[in-house]
Amino acid sequence: MYAVTITRPGGPEVLQWSEVADPRPGPGEVVIEVAAAGVNRADLLQRAGFYPPPPGASPYPGLECSGVVVEVGRDVSEWRPGDRVCALLAGGGYAQRVAVPAGQVLPILEGVDLVDAAALPEVACTVWSNVFDAGRLQPGETLLVHGGGSGIGTMAIQLAAAHGARTIATARADKHDALRALGAEVLVDYQTEDFVAVTRKATGDAGANVILDIMGASYLDRNVRALAMDGRLVVIGLQGGRAAELNLGTLLAKRGTIIATALRSRPVAQKAAIVAAVREHVWPLVASGRVRPVVHARLPMPEAARAHEILDASAHVGKVLLVAP
Repeated sequence: MYAVTITRPGGPEVLQWSEVADPRPGPGEVVIEVAAAGVNRADLLQRAGFYPPPPGASPYPGLECSGVVVEVGRDVSEWRPGDRVCALLAGGGYAQRVAVPAGQVLPILEGVDLVDAAALPEVACTVWSNVFDAGRLQPGETLLVHGGGSGIGTMAIQLAAAHGARTIATARADKHDALRALGAEVLVDYQTEDFVAVTRKATGDAGANVILDIMGASYLDRNVRALAMDGRLVVIGLQGGRAAELNLGTLLAKRGTIIATALRSRPVAQKAAIVAAVREHVWPLVASGRVRPVVHARLPMPEAARAHEILDASAHVGKVLLVAP
């Protein structure tokens, strides 16, 4: 088979479409013939040499895929060859085939396109585990989501709206109409507006109950100031740096909570539990059409370098997908 390999740490040019060995399923695993793979920021970090795959994971990038089961390993009872599925991966999605633990596989629902289904697993698992599990977002509360135009952002907006919560999203001004159509009630142009001031004005000075943050250090102080009493700040990315000074007095006065999580490095059992929760809570919303995959572009998998350039430019709304030959 062929896969996108990383020839050395570097820019998009180091991605190469190469012939590699076929994966085989271990106990409790299935092999999926990949239809498409989602492109995520973590893939760009891995390509640059900053985010190596967990021990035992495929060395090829790609944290989610869709396709058809072609082989099952020992102790797998739920999945059979021919099943249309999508899956959360620890790596290896940029390939014609990938092996994945059976507990990280989800069925593709009626009415969802086989290719577009690759836009769902990673973002659904990330948003559910962080906004609703760790962040405990409740109906009637306010969610502030940074990077509203990203795959994670577009999923967070849809899920919050479906659960009766209000969403404030930061994004470039040219993305606001698309995000409003997904359910965002208040949009902030982070290039020209102060999201703290906008959030406090939109909530009658109460602040956001949950903040989903991809920036890290550069937003830490402002995020804490934007929190409501008993608010929860969930940090899932470090695009704005790793180290920052925090005024603990402000956090203490608000009885605030800061949670930092990562999905890729979690044990298989934890990932399986998250996937099961997504199947229970998110998949019915996808089935009803209230939540849908948001796809910005579909590119041939050998053109992975171009997909990475699109993410680097941050001009997309939703997911960029790589379609396997």
